[in-house]
Amino acid sequence: MGKRKRKISAKKFPLQRCLEFSHEGEYFDLKALFDKVNSEYFDDALKAYNITWGRRRKLPPKEYFVFGTIQEEDKIIRIHPLLDAPFVPTWFLEYVIYHEMLHAVVPEEIDEKGRRKVHTEEFYRRERLFHCFHRARRWEDENLERFLR
Repeated sequence: MGKRKRKISAKKFPLQRCLEFSHEGEYFDLKALFDKVNSEYFDDALKAYNITWGRRRKLPPKEYFVFGTIQEEDKIIRIHPLLDAPFVPTWFLEYVIYHEMLHAVVPEEIDEKGRRKVHTEEFYRRERLFHCFHRARRWEDENLERFLR
């Protein structure tokens, strides 16, 4: 009989439902951008999602930068607050939001080693459908150092 992995019991609760969300930044209103992307790419199918600016950290990231995250259990998308800046193009922020929204509609897969894979071939295929995907990826590469310190 093979060894079974032990499941660690974790308390399930609506992790962020009780926190206040701020979608209005100094330069961008995330809710307006979410609604636009939802309409253009998802036929308004993503209902009951909250989008908010994440919390500012005391220390900036040094090696990698996470532009956004999605927490499916609570239907929350968080965007890094450093993207609320005048040098960030609106279309780049829309791309980040689109990327996170894709996670809600493209199922994850389990690879041959039993690891969860959220960026699947289907995910990448759909991601390339964004109207300025290549431009956004190029902008990300050219500007990443502005976010890392």
